[in-house]
Amino acid sequence: MRGHCILSHGFESGPDATKVTALSAVAERHGWTHERPDYTDLDARLEVSRVGDVPARLQRLLELARDASSRGPVLLAGSSLGAWISARVSLEVPVAGLFLLAPPVRMAPAPDMDVAHGVPVSIVHGWNDELIDAAQVVDWSRARQARLLLVDDGHRLASSVGDCADAFDALLASLR
Repeated sequence: MRGHCILSHGFESGPDATKVTALSAVAERHGWTHERPDYTDLDARLEVSRVGDVPARLQRLLELARDASSRGPVLLAGSSLGAWISARVSLEVPVAGLFLLAPPVRMAPAPDMDVAHGVPVSIVHGWNDELIDAAQVVDWSRARQARLLLVDDGHRLASSVGDCADAFDALLASLR
């Protein structure tokens, strides 16, 4: 299977971030097209919330995913807030898979992270994540039988970009 990957960066990051850049190279090797939306304008809207305009971010990804799904399989990938919006969009748009980095499974006052039933989910999370407790991610993953790679790293997964790329490669390979 080949399709289109939408790679969503985290809050206080951007579309040229190291992790989404590494994932785009993996997608290309597998013959998937890809895009990296820019949410920095929405993240700057701190008058909306401490993490910017999350509803507008969600709407932007939803529109991109709907458009892409009309052309074939879509895989959503995201880091942190990008993971949360990717998971939420999977509830409204059919996706071939989800790849979530440092996902905030609980992000009050927003609803807890959820994904569409039956969608393959692969997660990379840091044992030492200073923002999202690894135990919460383990419990969330277990309940959904998601693939989970725990690495010796913090929230940004800065030392684990290669591990993230390898896990993404494995997910794309499994979708053939």
